Amino acid sequence: MRILITAGGTTEKIDDVRAITNHSSGRLGKTIAEAFLSENATIDYITTKQAVKPDDQRVALHLVESTSELADKLNELMTVNCYTAVIHSMAVSDFTPESSVTMEDLQQTIATHPADLAASLKAKDQERTEKKISSDTDHLVIVLKKNPKVIQQIKELQPETILVGFKLLVDVPMIHLLDVAKKSLEKNQADFILANDLAEISGETHHGYLINQQHKVKEAHTKSDIAQLIKEAVLERTNA
Repeated sequence: MRILITAGGTTEKIDDVRAITNHSSGRLGKTIAEAFLSENATIDYITTKQAVKPDDQRVALHLVESTSELADKLNELMTVNCYTAVIHSMAVSDFTPESSVTMEDLQQTIATHPADLAASLKAKDQERTEKKISSDTDHLVIVLKKNPKVIQQIKELQPETILVGFKLLVDVPMIHLLDVAKKSLEKNQADFILANDLAEISGETHHGYLINQQHKVKEAHTKSDIAQLIKEAVLERTNA
């Protein structure tokens, strides 16, 4: 059994010093990897430098930083290896900086190139030669562009793999969380989605719901519980 796990959170560069990231620690991914190691699985583990990692020689670590690097690494690994399951727990940035300009640059661009503002701001940004944006400005305007959904390439690369995706919302009613997770399940051709709410995550406490394609739901209250639920779901599907 070969398992591919993504964990931690991507980082999107603003310049060579600054970046946008998220709070994902990678602890859940580490716990999931440890659960599969108890089944003697071979694990490829894509994560970031900052995230916590499984400490086991049976885990092959692959470090990435940005969403684009994650996409490239997924494509590389899934082209070479055949995976029983892909567990995509990484918190992937929805947006990446396209341009960064001062308020003065923004106002000038609006006045001179209002028709295609995003492209004009990108061109203005590319005129800058320094690798670190000067701090000598009161306001820095950052234009973000939407990243492609990395999860959608997984089933394209390996239609037969068991895909476990994750959906995180913040402080929402359970019914809303489950509805959004079901839509994600269908949109991304996932076999399972782990729906969780940031307001219900603290240390080892981690309330989540594992939903399958038939919309059956199993509930967990800790990271260890979630890891066991996912492992059991993959084993059951594999042995069916």
